[in-house]
Amino acid sequence: MTVATALIPGLDDIVKRGDPRRRGEIARAISELFFQDSANLRPELINLFDNLLIDLVPHAELASRVDLAERFSHLNNAPPHLVNQLARENEIMVAAPVLRRSPVLDDSALVEIARLKGQGHLLAMTERPALSAEITDVLVERGDRDVVRRAAGNAGAVFSPSSYSEMIKRAAQDGVLTLKIGQRRDLSGDHLKELLDGTLDVIRRRLSSVVNPARQVEIKRAMAAIEEAALPPGPRRDFSGAQRTVLALHRGGHLGESALLGFAKAHKYEESIASLSAMSGVRLSVLDRLIAGDRYDPILIVGRVLNLGWPTVRALILLWYGPQRTPTEADIEAARVNFTRLMPTTAERVVNFWRNRQTV
Repeated sequence: MTVATALIPGLDDIVKRGDPRRRGEIARAISELFFQDSANLRPELINLFDNLLIDLVPHAELASRVDLAERFSHLNNAPPHLVNQLARENEIMVAAPVLRRSPVLDDSALVEIARLKGQGHLLAMTERPALSAEITDVLVERGDRDVVRRAAGNAGAVFSPSSYSEMIKRAAQDGVLTLKIGQRRDLSGDHLKELLDGTLDVIRRRLSSVVNPARQVEIKRAMAAIEEAALPPGPRRDFSGAQRTVLALHRGGHLGESALLGFAKAHKYEESIASLSAMSGVRLSVLDRLIAGDRYDPILIVGRVLNLGWPTVRALILLWYGPQRTPTEADIEAARVNFTRLMPTTAERVVNFWRNRQTV
């Protein structure tokens, strides 16, 4: 430390009256002394360096400040006032290294900086190995798309329930954010359901393909709950007996159009829908909800994909009308014309979409 002792007596005059270039040179020289023996410096010497450098470093040229910020950012005992000063610089090239990793910056400093500075400073913070909920609350509140995406992708970040809900709300318009949130290990079942409920099917499928097997099971369970909640009010149909019947037919090699026609003519709704589900590959709950709607178009579409004859499709349409409604001959003829005109390729695309819904 003899060199430092020799330099210090003249520093006060340099700080107060020296030209900026000279002050920058002195800042680099003193920083080098710090780096040479940083691991062995006592707290009072660190404070001495700190008091000197906070007046000198701001006058160093940009390249030197960037270099000093990078080097100080890796030290557990870096001068604390200097590190805070660097983190608050408007020049993001200087502030970013200490914001990304300096262990000297505490949560209160980071929260303050996050509230005052721009998106570049917030983006740098998202790369820290750990982020408390106090910090991420501000990042989610003030951050732009890139900041929130990066924060959501940080495995060391902790989010409050309110921040999670806000991110999920934003994810409804951001597929990348959806994927990042969906892969977080701390994502609760309720938040996963909330995330999927506002997500497009194509993003759901993508999410299901990139998460681990345990999360895939959670996604399927959440989607089943979403679909169940979307069903119209009233008593739910019990398909358990129909499924057993259809399974027995399938095992015996007797599940086909003939069996389906028999169920439809006998007005056995559950057996008819269970048969269509098994034959088309569309999940039963999805197919039931589609066919129970206010249009019989799904029957035409599935019938075209399965290459059913018109008598079978007609019987299914009559089943859809039910005993309380009687279609006119004109209604039935219109359905036949629509069925005839329906292109197989168009029907296949629609059914593939319905099939994919069960994979997420």
